[in-house]
Formats: sequence, structure tokens, C-alpha cells
Amino acid sequence: PDPTRIARSYEKGKVNMVPTRDWTSGFVAGSYRYMYEYTQDADWLAAAETWTAALESQKNNTRTHDLGFIMYNSYGNGLRLTGNETYGSILLQTADSLMTRYSPVVESIRSWDHGEWAFPVIVDNMMNLELLYFASKYSGDDKYAKAATTHANTTLKNHFRDDYSSYHVVDYDPETGEVTAKQTHQGIADESAWARGQAWGLYGFTMVYRITRDQKYLERAEKIANFYLTHPNLPDDMVPYFDFDVPDNPEIENFRDSSAAAVAASALIELAGYVDATDAARYRKAAMDMLHSLASPAYSASEGTNAHFLLKHGTGRWQADDEVDAALNYGDYYYIEALLRCAAD
Repeated sequence: PDPTRIARSYEKGKVNMVPTRDWTSGFVAGSYRYMYEYTQDADWLAAAETWTAALESQKNNTRTHDLGFIMYNSYGNGLRLTGNETYGSILLQTADSLMTRYSPVVESIRSWDHGEWAFPVIVDNMMNLELLYFASKYSGDDKYAKAATTHANTTLKNHFRDDYSSYHVVDYDPETGEVTAKQTHQGIADESAWARGQAWGLYGFTMVYRITRDQKYLERAEKIANFYLTHPNLPDDMVPYFDFDVPDNPEIENFRDSSAAAVAASALIELAGYVDATDAARYRKAAMDMLHSLASPAYSASEGTNAHFLLKHGTGRWQADDEVDAALNYGDYYYIEALLRCAAD
């Protein structure tokens, strides 16, 4: 009942509530926006408005890179669906806050302020670029879009291995812009392929192609999709282990990540709209297979269970035993988004 305390996850019989500054705080409001879009039910709109308004203070938050997750999923969808111009000005201020984290030396947006890294950039950060592209379109100032595109190019250059899997974290020297380390924070090892990270990259480069129409981003999205869909450790039900290298490490329990499947399914449906008929059919089939699995009793909670989250068996951060085999609000958000995209496709 308190929109400043957001249900982030459910694990071990407990709901994890977080404040509005948490990176996941915008997903509940965003999910309500999507439910309104589908149903046109005024009750969903009222809930979305309430849970969106509670996030407004985050427009001035300069301590996180996740402002796209927090504000674009909530206010951005709100502007798209209602035309409320107040949302546009709030998003522009949010973009200004995000720009304080951009380094012209590193040519990237700094992800974290914690830990021992000097200037860490995570692949997840691709998901926050849509906010900057919006800000340029809304304001007429191309500085936001230039920063977003430069960040995408830096990620393109430094985050990927020869097989087009991505590292989770790349650390830079803030004085020179040189890469100093390539690591993981949520996968099983620095050289492993953390599943949700691969999905973030797939979604992020597909989105950047949609906005820029630069062919290199489409090519990278397809390379990531090929890595993801042809990996020998992708289970038959298309819901990945939290890391693609888990089955090669038998001492690790084989936890899945339903949120990675939801993000990937949504991305693949969009990607299918930009490629030739053969690849489009392949991407759509893969997305549908993922969604059929997620909608099955194996992953989709029955009514009144799972603390009212939709999906089961997500993995947050395995290394810290945090939100392991859990329900995750961002998994639900991208699941609903994928279903909407599927319905409209």
C-alpha cells in the first residue's frame, strides 16, 4: 500500500521491499503501465499514476546509472500512454542527472560508486541509454544522444569476447580511459557468460539500432542472439541457467534465471522486426518457446501464491546468495512487455 516501499523480490518466504532509490524501483510502476495499456482499465492507470509519482525525487539522483530502469520504465511509459507533458520535463531532469556520470575520457557512463573499481561499466548500463536518446528528442539538444551512442560504441569495443558473449564488468582508468580489468559480479567467473548480462546486451543493442539505425548495432544484436540461442548449455525449455557455464561446473546447483528469459524474449520479438524473413522466423520461434515455458506451471505462479509475483525461479546475485531461486519484479516487467510485444507482432 506504500508506493515508496517497492516489492523487489520474493525468496525463502519473504518479500524484499526497497526504497525508491533502488535500481528496481521503477519496475512495479512500469508493470502497472503495461497492464493499463493492455486492459485500458482505469484502476491500473490509477495504480500506475500513484506508483510513478512516488519516484519523482529520483530525477535528481546522481548516484546511480540505473535511472533508465527507475524513471523511463515508469515516467517514459506514462508519457507514451497518457501524453502527460509533466512527465517529459521530469525525464529531461533525470537525463541531466544521468549525464553527470558520463566521462568524455572513458567515453562511458560510470555504473557504480561502490567496490574497489576505479570506473566500472556494466553491460546492464546499455538499458539506460534509451532515456538519453529520449532527452535529445524531447529537448532538441543532441548532447544526450551523443553520449548514449559513444557509450554504446565503447561497450561494443570492450565488453565482448570473440564468441560475442559479454563480460559483466569492465573497469577503466578514469584518467586515461584504458581498460584495466574485465570481470563478473553476478556470474560464476570472470570468463563465464552470465545469462542476464547476455540478455541485457541483446536488448540494449537492439534498442540502440531502433533509434540510430546504425547497422553495426543490429549486427551486434544478431551476434549476441546467435551466441544465446545456439549455446550448447541452453536448456530445451529455453530458460537459461543463471550463467551459461553452470553445467560445466557440477559443484554448482543448476539454478535457472526466468528474468533472463523474459528480457531475451522481449528483445528477440523486437529484433525479429529488423531482419530478413528467415532470421525473423527463428527469433520469433525462440521468443515464443521462451514465453510458452515461462507461462507454464514450471515458471508461472498460480494465483494467490508467490507473494503475487508472476514468475518463479529467477536468480539475482548468485555469488552473494542474494535472490537465488526467487521472484524478481524486473522479470515480471519484461515478461509482461514480451507478452504485449507478442500480441502486437
